[in-house]
Amino acid sequence: MRSKLYIFTLVGLSFLASCSETKYVSGGDYLLDKVNIEIDKETKGINTAKMKSYIRQRGNSRWFSAVKIPLATYSLSGRDSTLWLNRMLKSIGEAPVIYDSISARITCNNLRNALQNEGYLGAYVDMRNEIKRKKKNVVYVLHPGEPYYLGQVKYEINDSAIARLLSVGDTLDRRLHPGMQFNVEALNLERKRITDLLTSNGYYRFHKDFISYQADTASDKREIGLTLILHPYRTSAVSDTLHTQYRIGKIQYQSGDPDDPVIHLRKAVVERSTFITENSLYSTSDLQKTYNSFGRLQAVKYTNISFKEHPGEPVLDCDIQLSTNKPSMISFQPEGTNTAGDLGAAASLTYLNRNIFRGSEQFSVELRGAYEAIKGLEGYSNDDFLEYSVETKLTFPRFVAPFLASGFRRRINATSEVSLSYNLQDRPEYHRRVTSAAWKYKWHDANHHDRYQIDFLDLNYVSMPWISEKFKQDYLESTTSRNAILRYNYEDLFIMRFGVGFIYNNGVYAVKANVETAGNILDLGARIFRFSKNDLGQYRLFRIAYAQYVKGDIEYTKNIQFDYNNSLVFHAGLGVAYPYGNSRILPFEKRYFSGGANGVRGWTVRSLGPGKYTGNNGNIDFINQTGDMKIDLNLEYRAHLFWKLNGALFVDAGNIWTLRNYEEQPGGYFRLKDFWKEIAVSYGLGVRFNFDYFILRFDMGMKAINPAYESGADRYPVIYPKLSRDFAFHFAVGHPF
Repeated sequence: MRSKLYIFTLVGLSFLASCSETKYVSGGDYLLDKVNIEIDKETKGINTAKMKSYIRQRGNSRWFSAVKIPLATYSLSGRDSTLWLNRMLKSIGEAPVIYDSISARITCNNLRNALQNEGYLGAYVDMRNEIKRKKKNVVYVLHPGEPYYLGQVKYEINDSAIARLLSVGDTLDRRLHPGMQFNVEALNLERKRITDLLTSNGYYRFHKDFISYQADTASDKREIGLTLILHPYRTSAVSDTLHTQYRIGKIQYQSGDPDDPVIHLRKAVVERSTFITENSLYSTSDLQKTYNSFGRLQAVKYTNISFKEHPGEPVLDCDIQLSTNKPSMISFQPEGTNTAGDLGAAASLTYLNRNIFRGSEQFSVELRGAYEAIKGLEGYSNDDFLEYSVETKLTFPRFVAPFLASGFRRRINATSEVSLSYNLQDRPEYHRRVTSAAWKYKWHDANHHDRYQIDFLDLNYVSMPWISEKFKQDYLESTTSRNAILRYNYEDLFIMRFGVGFIYNNGVYAVKANVETAGNILDLGARIFRFSKNDLGQYRLFRIAYAQYVKGDIEYTKNIQFDYNNSLVFHAGLGVAYPYGNSRILPFEKRYFSGGANGVRGWTVRSLGPGKYTGNNGNIDFINQTGDMKIDLNLEYRAHLFWKLNGALFVDAGNIWTLRNYEEQPGGYFRLKDFWKEIAVSYGLGVRFNFDYFILRFDMGMKAINPAYESGADRYPVIYPKLSRDFAFHFAVGHPF
C-alpha cells in the first residue's frame, strides 16, 4: 500500500511538471527559460551574484531551483476564463515569462554601467541566445577588461571655514586614496561622509550637491587623477558666499494631539530624550538621536521636529511635537493546546499601561488559565490538568542602576525589567507551585548589530505541596526503578541564578551566546553561616535545598542567499551544563532535550537521547530523555513556492548526553571517543505559510541514522525506511533557526 502511494505521488508530480510550459506562448514568441551571467575571463573583483540584480527579466520561478511547478500549475488551466477552476489555477500559478528583447538590451546597458562604476571603464557586455523549440536561454557575457585605479587625489575646498574643519583630523577618515581601484560607490560614500560631517557641525543648509568631482584620465595608463570640489554657497542675490553655520535657539515642546494639549510625560523624561541643546551648533546627528530616543518610548506615538530660522541671524528655533498613545489597554487571547496528543484550551487576560509613572514605564498584569484532558493515565482519581498563573512586569525605558555615566545612559538603548509571577499546576500525579522574581537589563547601540542582556537576579521557588500515592509508589519510592533524576525534580527546590546573554545579527550570519550560573552566592553564605544540611548532605535555605550549576550555550547561523526566492541556511548549536557543589543533578527546566520542531526533526520532542539511551516506554520517561550537553547541526534549503507558500528541504543532526554517568540513563554518558557514533541524523521537507507578521510551519521528518541501535535496519532507517517507525510531524510558529 505504501509503495503504491509513493508511485502515485511520483506520477502526479511528474504529470504536473510535464504539462506544456509553452501552452500560452503564442507564435513568434519564446518562453524565457534560463538567464545566466558569464565572464569572459576570471576576474576576482567582480561578484556575479551582485551583477544578477541588474537583470531586468528573469525566467519563471523554480521550486528549489529545479522544477517550475508554478508555471506548470498555470498551464493546467483551460482557456475558458468563465470556469472557476481555470481562474483558480491561474491565480495560484505563474504566467509564462515571454522573452523581451527590449528588456535584454536594457540589461546589457545596466551591466555595462555597473562594471564601469566598479572601475572597468572599458567594459562591454554582449548576449548569447540558446533556442530550443519555443524556449530561449539567455546568457549575458561580461567583458570587463582591465580596471582603472586612482592616481593623485586632490581636495579643492572653496570655503575657508570648511577647509579648516576638514583639515583637522579628517585625513585618516577619507575614503579616497591613491592606488585604490576606481569605484563610483566610494566616490558617493566620500560625498556622504563630508555632508554628514558638515551637517553635524552647524551647516544646516549644506547638502551633497555642493560636492562634485573632476576626473583626469591619463591616455597612456589606467590611472585617474581625481579632484573633489566643494563649491561655495550660492544664492540668486550673491554670487559666492561662505556656507553658514547655525546655532540652536529656543527649544519648545508641544503636544501633537489636537484634542489634548498636554504632553503626558514628565519634563525630566522629555529633556533627557532630547539630544538637541540650546546654544549648540545644529547637528543632524543630534537630530537623529532625538528621534531615536523618543521612538524608544512606548508612550510616544510619533515625533515631529521642525526648525525655524531667525530673520537675519544664523539661529534656529526648535519645535518638538509629541503625540502620545493611550496609556492603558486590555487584551484577551484564547488558544488551543496540544501536548503530546492531549488536547486542551487556554485563555489569557492582559492589562497593559504604557506610561504608568509618566516616564514611559510599562506595567503589565497577565492572568492565564489552562485546561487539558490527559489520556493514558490509569489508577489516578482524575484525568484533568489545570493551570493558573499571574505575572506582573514593570519595564523602565532606561538603565535603573547606580554608578553609570549619564552619557552612557543616553547613548545606549536600554530597558530595565522587574517581574514577579506565580504559577499553579494541578495534575493527576502531583500539584506544583512555582514562584518567580527577576530583575533584568537589556540594551543595544542603535548603530550596531549586537544586543546584550544581564539577568541580574532571577529567583525561582518550586514547591510540591501534594504528590499522589500511586505516583510515589510507582516512581519515587520504588526500590526497583532507577529514579534519582525523577526524585530530584519532584522535590521542593530553590534556584538563585545570574545570567549574561549576547546576540549579534547582521542579516547574513548570527551568533547567540548565553552563560548562567546558580547557587554560588548562596553556597558562600551557607559555608560562612553554616546552613543546615538535609539527609543527602545538601545545604538548605529555609529548609529547602538550593540548586548549584553552570550552563553555557552558543549558536551560529549563516544565511546564504542565492537569489530572492532561494537560500541555504546553516545552523550549529552547542550547549553544556554542569551541576556541582550543592547539586548532583540539574533542575529539569535547565536540562537539554532533543527532537521536536526546533531540533532533530526525525524525532518527536523529548524522544531522542541521551546518547544511545533507548528509554523504557513509560509514561514519564521524558524525565530520563534529558541531558547535560547538546549538539545541534542543521542545514535547510528554503525556497519561495507561490503566493504565501514557502518550502524547505532539511537535514538535521545532533543529540544530547549526560556529563555524569547516571544509572538511570544507561548509554547516555558523553565519551569523547564515542560521541560521534551517537549523532542522530534525520531529513525531511517542510511547508511554511508566510503571513509577514508570523510564519506557520509544518515539517515532516524521517529518521536517517538512529544511535539507539548498533546496526541493521533500525540503525540505518535511511536505507530501510519505515513510515510508521521513522516519521515525525511537527507544527510550529516561526523558522526553526
